[in-house]
Amino acid sequence: MSDSVRLRLKALDPYLETVLRESGAYGGGIFLLFPDEQVLGLAVKVGVPDAFVGPWKRLWLGARTPTTDAARQRRLIWLPVGDTFARYPQTSVLLPYRFAAVSAPIAGDDTVWGTISLLFPASQPARLSPEQLAAVHACCRGLAEVLADASEQGRPLLPAAEPRTMLRAADTAMDADGAAAVKFAQRLPEGGVALDSEGRVTFVTTSAAELVGVPAEDLRGRWLWEALPWLGDPVFEERYRAAVFSRESTAFTALRPPGTRLSFVLYPDDSGLSIRITSAHQPSPPEPPPTGGGQGNGGEGATGQARSDAAAPTSLGTMYEFMNLAAMLTQTVEVADIVPLAANPIMAMFEAQGLALLVLEDGRLKNVGYRGYRAEAMRQLDGAQMRWTPTPASQALSRREAAFYATPEEMDAVYRGMSTLTGKAAWAYLPLIVSDRPVGCCVISYDHTRTFTPGQRAFLTALGGLLGQALDRAMLHDSRYRFARGLQAGLLPGTLPEVPGLQVAARYRAASRGMEIGGDFYDLIRTCESGVAAAIGDVQGHNPTAAALMGQVRTAVHATAGAPPPEVLSRTNRLLTDLNAGLFTSCLYADLDLARHRAQLASAGHPPPLLRHPDGTVSVIRVPPGPLLGIVNTARYSTMEIPLPPGADLLMYTDGLVEIPGQDPDLATEELARNLAAIPRDEPVDTRADLILKNAPPTLSGTDDIALLLLSTT
Repeated sequence: MSDSVRLRLKALDPYLETVLRESGAYGGGIFLLFPDEQVLGLAVKVGVPDAFVGPWKRLWLGARTPTTDAARQRRLIWLPVGDTFARYPQTSVLLPYRFAAVSAPIAGDDTVWGTISLLFPASQPARLSPEQLAAVHACCRGLAEVLADASEQGRPLLPAAEPRTMLRAADTAMDADGAAAVKFAQRLPEGGVALDSEGRVTFVTTSAAELVGVPAEDLRGRWLWEALPWLGDPVFEERYRAAVFSRESTAFTALRPPGTRLSFVLYPDDSGLSIRITSAHQPSPPEPPPTGGGQGNGGEGATGQARSDAAAPTSLGTMYEFMNLAAMLTQTVEVADIVPLAANPIMAMFEAQGLALLVLEDGRLKNVGYRGYRAEAMRQLDGAQMRWTPTPASQALSRREAAFYATPEEMDAVYRGMSTLTGKAAWAYLPLIVSDRPVGCCVISYDHTRTFTPGQRAFLTALGGLLGQALDRAMLHDSRYRFARGLQAGLLPGTLPEVPGLQVAARYRAASRGMEIGGDFYDLIRTCESGVAAAIGDVQGHNPTAAALMGQVRTAVHATAGAPPPEVLSRTNRLLTDLNAGLFTSCLYADLDLARHRAQLASAGHPPPLLRHPDGTVSVIRVPPGPLLGIVNTARYSTMEIPLPPGADLLMYTDGLVEIPGQDPDLATEELARNLAAIPRDEPVDTRADLILKNAPPTLSGTDDIALLLLSTT
């Protein structure tokens, strides 16, 4: 993204500055949706160091985080101190600290532009005040207007590759008493160090420099963990992170080689941190207890070693990010979920610019998702044969050993032209092995040359193990799902008969959760020249037994179609009770006489059909319900006859269409009737069936299948 476009994001600053001031939040960020992608990108941030935002730069909209939930559900989500652990345990793995947070959608009438997330100190009360809520809502309205105007002008505001950091007024204000403050600090026997909001040293007293044994000029502008390798122990980073997120004081001790123990107390605010340093053997004011919720070793430091990547506090952060990734991968159900969910956390953790996931199927490596590559390059590499097409991925998988290429020359020496084709300069090929079986390969790549340290190689190899397990589970799910849906599709009618004077649309929507076989079924059977029978039902359960029973119910209905509706249900019921399958079935059977424009209906505990009259009004047909099929061998069923004039619609459906959490089924049925009445009758019958599904009230989160038959007389 060009600098001019990046600067345009400053148009969002006034709203972010105002909401921080009026709500009391110390920091946060504005996340914007990428066009044509289900991804939120961090566009502007404030109050959080760059080193801590890697996992949040790109968030798949389907991931379960407060930020994505606010955008997806279009509602404000408030998390008091401690609630993150209970409601979003995966997020708490990454940020195990005491802070409160609110996420709210930035949305217009028809468009969700993104989300704003704000962070509050640990002192924030358990409830947002009316003034705080008003400030958040006003900010969202203002941001939505700015984003809508930019889009209408053809210049939408989008996230850059790296989030823009907003500087608050306090960050840029000059202190008129600065010289006096410096003299005051220099006179104190204790050491004092000031860090900016990114963790860099901005001020060091002479006493502090003497205590840590490094000249002040060698500390200014650097991170302490970079300038003082003995602060490489995770305790310092843990206390630093806890202070940043909780805005509470934290403390620890550390050993400066060869044997000097120092006490550090961190005091945070919105502009950075002040650190008080004293000798741990000298009297000093009591240290505040650690308030971070993360892991530590009780405050005892160690000599430690210099970090291999001293540019940011990554040691403990990387461990947290790795734990977060492991928790995140447990959410993946399908193979198609893995890359959208895990690509950004992986690329942020390893500072990579490219990622590709390859699955081994039928001896070929097939691409199932990628980031940071040109589509043409991925097309050329897709489907490579393991045996006959040597590629870095196939070789790593054959050898079952991760392969690392630090420069284009290293790559091209083995696989000529690969660097030119991919446009990358360094690569890590991670074979995905599960129970000694190769299942795929993950490729992580960089735009610049890179040296892979032993620690990085170990982390990447461990990543391969995590991804392999997730991929294997997802592949198993996908194969079972395809089998289940194929079996179910084979049990439903492939085509419905054409009947003069009747237009028919059938729809079946599988449950969006799980891979079970559903028991919903429908059928349309010609009984005579002007007669047709329609049946719809739902077998209890979601398993192969339910599917097999569904096929037997359809067969029984077919065998008796044309008999009076009560007789059809009675005979089918006797068959099911004789089978003693232990499963019950609801069924609605309708015998249509198109010559007389009448219909006879019988119900075995099935939801009532809807009848739209030619004048557009809709009635709920309360067919007298008999017992469910398969319970009582001697059950009897009643008939109800209704008029079915030309221009009428008869809607038969299963309960998945009207099961709404906490709502009376009759109220849900009435709402469905209103939706049916609102659909124009002059639309094609297939379009009307699609609109019925689209406009249906929200049900139980896709946990049940839906089947419907729409019969329209002409």
